[in-house]
Amino acid sequence: MRTAIRDAWIVTQDAERRIIRGDVLIDGERIAAIGDVGNDTDREISASGDIIIPGLINTHCHVAMSVMKGSVDDLNFADFLAKVFKVDSDRSDGDILVGSRLGLLEMLMSGTTTFVDLYYSQDVIAEAVKESGLRGVLCWAVLDEEFTTQSGKPMDNCRRFCERHADERKIIPGVGPQGVYVCGEETWREASGYSADKGVPLTFHLSETRGEVNEHHRKTGKRPVDWLDSIDVLHERCLAAHSAWLTINEVRALGRAGASVSSCPVSNMKLATGGVAPVPEMLQHGVNVSIGTDGSSTNNSLDMFAEMKTLGLLQKSSRWDATVTPAQQLLDMATINGAKAIGMESSLGSIEVGKYADLLILDGSSPNLRPMLPHNMVSNIVYSGNALNTKTVFCQGDMVMHDRKVLTLDAVKVMDESEEVWSKLCSRA
Repeated sequence: MRTAIRDAWIVTQDAERRIIRGDVLIDGERIAAIGDVGNDTDREISASGDIIIPGLINTHCHVAMSVMKGSVDDLNFADFLAKVFKVDSDRSDGDILVGSRLGLLEMLMSGTTTFVDLYYSQDVIAEAVKESGLRGVLCWAVLDEEFTTQSGKPMDNCRRFCERHADERKIIPGVGPQGVYVCGEETWREASGYSADKGVPLTFHLSETRGEVNEHHRKTGKRPVDWLDSIDVLHERCLAAHSAWLTINEVRALGRAGASVSSCPVSNMKLATGGVAPVPEMLQHGVNVSIGTDGSSTNNSLDMFAEMKTLGLLQKSSRWDATVTPAQQLLDMATINGAKAIGMESSLGSIEVGKYADLLILDGSSPNLRPMLPHNMVSNIVYSGNALNTKTVFCQGDMVMHDRKVLTLDAVKVMDESEEVWSKLCSRA
């Protein structure tokens, strides 16, 4: 199938960050031409005056928790955790499947084409991902056996999942150590070693709260990053979520390792855990910074447009410096940096010939995006754009939404089932 998207503004996110007016030709899974693409096509999409941008990449979430949205709000952190753990422990595979579909529907309709998930039961989540047509980097939650509710050893479960899904078209399996608070040195070494051997992503929660950092220092004499560095488990496949409570030495250690961070500003602000991720210092010292929403119980949204804007405003406000994290840098974090965080920068994150056709068409007639000219386009996308501007979405050449109509999931059925599941979980709790 050769599809031409005609006469759009194309925010390429290539090395020169070019914005051009023209066409995009999709041939099968990949971008075949940009600019004047000729007439040898099977399908034509008129996008005159619209904007094409790369698919957004959410580098930290828990998609199956989408059915818990709005149910654990306005609680202190300890009470929040207790309630979440109670509800989560009662969930069946069917509940997880419905929750995953709901989260995928929200991401699909808001322009996210790739997401990184840290959870158990990733085999169930993978079913929903394949139904949706999106790309899931699905990292099985790993922790010490004394802390888990999983049946069997979590790392063995992770291996089986990774092996079973190693050749799936849009499923990238990975390893997800929960965090230093439930993973000892042996678990970390085993998880990191498997990531290195198989070349799969390694994602984990890191220095999300001051309490986590202080408790780990009390137990080991080291802060979390310093400790991970000392046991030699940091490397370029590491993707650390949150990372709000870091020293400059820890930032340097992450940079030396070639690690990535997924900053989750809305989640951290909503839970009032304090701390602002030192994003400018991370960038200065070679840490690849991307953006994550976290789960729907802490955000409560999976909207990457909102997350881009919030990350930028938080950094500016907390530093009294309006020049930090400019709009182009924020868009980079949600696209090309996200691709690098999962080791796919050669295939994703920008609109270039040969890359996968992961892209979205934004409605150029939306008043919040106007006036729209090349010199203000990126700023308007980041600071004025929202999920509802997304008209059409492609993931690896598959059109999954066209003119706001979802072509994969049954949107009404997914939403109705989510309410049935939540009612059932509430009655159990």
